[in-house]
Amino acid sequence: MPSDAPAPRDNASAPQSRSPSPVNNETLTLRALVSTKDAGVIIGKAGKNVAELREQTGVKAGVSKVIPGVHERVLTVTGSVEGVAKAYSLIVSQLVSASPSSPVMSPTSSPTTAIRLLISHNLMGSVIGRNGLKIKAIQDSSGARMVASKDMLPQSTERIVEVQGSSDSIGRAIEEIGRCLLEDWERGVGTVLFHPGAGEERSGRRTHPTSRRSNGDARRTSPSPGSPSSPPTNLRTQNISIPSDMVGCIIGRNGTKITEIRRLSGSKISIAKEPHDETGERMFTIVGTPEANEKALFLLYNQLESEKERRVGRDQQQQEEMQD
Repeated sequence: MPSDAPAPRDNASAPQSRSPSPVNNETLTLRALVSTKDAGVIIGKAGKNVAELREQTGVKAGVSKVIPGVHERVLTVTGSVEGVAKAYSLIVSQLVSASPSSPVMSPTSSPTTAIRLLISHNLMGSVIGRNGLKIKAIQDSSGARMVASKDMLPQSTERIVEVQGSSDSIGRAIEEIGRCLLEDWERGVGTVLFHPGAGEERSGRRTHPTSRRSNGDARRTSPSPGSPSSPPTNLRTQNISIPSDMVGCIIGRNGTKITEIRRLSGSKISIAKEPHDETGERMFTIVGTPEANEKALFLLYNQLESEKERRVGRDQQQQEEMQD
């Protein structure tokens, strides 16, 4: 049907720059990073496959638009936990069928493959659990293997959780992951979503086009400097966790770094004096317009990445000196 052709894009525009609050506690939005080739399989000719997926599972599903020179796209699936899990299971089956030689094949078991889920950094604790007990329980009950990345993706507050296994085991694991995410969904509000290709703009030249936003915040209030306009009414509060040993590098000597981030972003940023849970991480509370908060998060995580690179370089230098 001709009407199916634009279908893959109708849901891709909903979660643009930040993760939205769910309509209710029963609705899950789960994103995954897929190759351009796999995206074509998921969509199907004239949108046939994704339309059938919606019909079979009751979910909304879409794939982000193609970006020239970028070989990855984002798959977004929204619906009930069961519907989202079933949709991902069907998608994995499609991908295995389309590329029978690519998955790891075993003569005694079902074909296995992997799906790369995009999970908010602030929700990783809900999936991993204390001392890794939750992720171990999900693996044991589902039969899938899960590998959580340690680093956030460029210019975002999302990390990858790769789920490996058969289509059935991946579906079971995703259902369990989805329940964890819904239980603590408030911790994920304000997540800066990953956009493929963003890593190529890490030199600081990134702009913040309003066209990326379609969650009601695109009406930017940018009064001229010194104008007696009233404060913006669309203020948001976002909380992010920062490892305690990294707090100092963000604050800077005599508070110079955090003062600069506040000035450049326009957001108010407060820092908890004590760790908020057993992870030892400190809570940063950011208050400002959606645009200001996004810039504050970008600057904060840029500072974190710079410090990580500095520490890695220092450790390597120390190792070389010990070898000498």
